Amino acid sequence: MSLSEDQLKRYNRHILLKEFGTEGQTKIAEAKVLVIGSGGLGSPTLLYLAAAGIGTIGIADGDQLDVSNLQRQIIHSTPDIGRSKVESAGDRINALNPHVNLNLIPGEIKAHNILSVIKDYDFVIDGTDNFSSKFLINDACVLSGKPFVHSGVLRFHGQIITVVPPSSACYRCIFIEAPTEGTVPSCSRVGVLGTVPGILGTMQATECIKYIIGKGDLLTNRLLVFDAFTMTFNEVKINKNPNCPVCGKNPSITKPED
Repeated sequence: MSLSEDQLKRYNRHILLKEFGTEGQTKIAEAKVLVIGSGGLGSPTLLYLAAAGIGTIGIADGDQLDVSNLQRQIIHSTPDIGRSKVESAGDRINALNPHVNLNLIPGEIKAHNILSVIKDYDFVIDGTDNFSSKFLINDACVLSGKPFVHSGVLRFHGQIITVVPPSSACYRCIFIEAPTEGTVPSCSRVGVLGTVPGILGTMQATECIKYIIGKGDLLTNRLLVFDAFTMTFNEVKINKNPNCPVCGKNPSITKPED
């Protein structure tokens, strides 16, 4: 495809980057990205992907907007309280960039439908806020060979890693299985600084863009841990686990499970 005059003007600051040029921006315009979750992580991710000119963005979220979400879920606004989050996010993206094609998926992503949902996308972004969804996304993407970026936040902390199957370590290489329910606190119980998912979500969008244009070093085999309270980053090297139940030599997980 060739970029229109409006696109050339809109994405001028990208095109000026020697790592981008019109070739890189064209790759972005042709890309299809799925964002699962349009909350604290999904909000900045969606906004920056839309602003960057991703050609097709899928938004999957089964929730309605609550007033308590607005402290961090910046893609939504006060008048959207009670609305479907995918519809609210879709309206905001349409207003930001009419060049983006949207696929709105208002239902929950579960084991029975995740493979069919992710199959048409080039990259998946995990913007969810619970362990069961994170393991489900990891397993489905690994089994389908889909690259994705994981992030999680709590209180003043966040973490992020990019997974490119089958070569890199996956989420289960780090965390074999989900913790027992109630043993790990949630944001709804202990809180989260609103800017933390903003920072991590922006990083997720950056990883996605780098993957699409094929430039830069991805956070593969590296878990980046962020502490906003001390404003520090720590990088943990991750090796691919040969005994991983989903990407190891003898996997026991052969299909997504809730």
